[in-house]
Amino acid sequence: MSSAPPSIPTIFPPPSGDGGSLSRLTVAEYHQLGEDGVLADDVELLEGHVVKKMPKNPRHVVVTKRLRRLMEAMLKGRWEVASQDPVTISASEPEPAVVLVRGTEEDYAQKHPVPADVGLIVEVSDSTLHRDRGVKKRIYAKASIPVYWIVNLVNNQIEVYTQPSGPTEPPDFAGREIIGAASNIPVILEGTVVGILAVQDILG
Repeated sequence: MSSAPPSIPTIFPPPSGDGGSLSRLTVAEYHQLGEDGVLADDVELLEGHVVKKMPKNPRHVVVTKRLRRLMEAMLKGRWEVASQDPVTISASEPEPAVVLVRGTEEDYAQKHPVPADVGLIVEVSDSTLHRDRGVKKRIYAKASIPVYWIVNLVNNQIEVYTQPSGPTEPPDFAGREIIGAASNIPVILEGTVVGILAVQDILG
């Protein structure tokens, strides 16, 4: 007689605090559940909790594709531009809309990128805005991700977060700038401006 699959802690939306009494998964346990075929495709690991991802509306999909295309044209292979792929961060494995990582895709054939590989993470937000400003921002600040963008489709702007605190309590970014639809946004990697994008070209 086959045993029942292991219980998966699922929070929707993700916790704002410590998640109460629910058990948390390690990244290794999360990977094992994936290999065992227990996990659905539309989840990610956030602070030890398996969290269902929100459905994407058409604009969200198009803006994500547009942003990836603009980044690839700008960087011309100097950084790898990944989209909706995992980044392994301590007790989390989010799948951001776009992430710029060092090296080439072949460098990640055996492992997912980790924070030391990352120059910029972008989340495209509409129904996920609370999550991206909350638990996601907390995760990225704690991991010392140097630059975090929220492409805010609700208010037609891009929120730029810099100067991550690292593993302090509570983790956060000291720098925050709101860039409107009529403005340009610099793409900064390792402290250097590598290009400029028109926000309207991203938002459409």
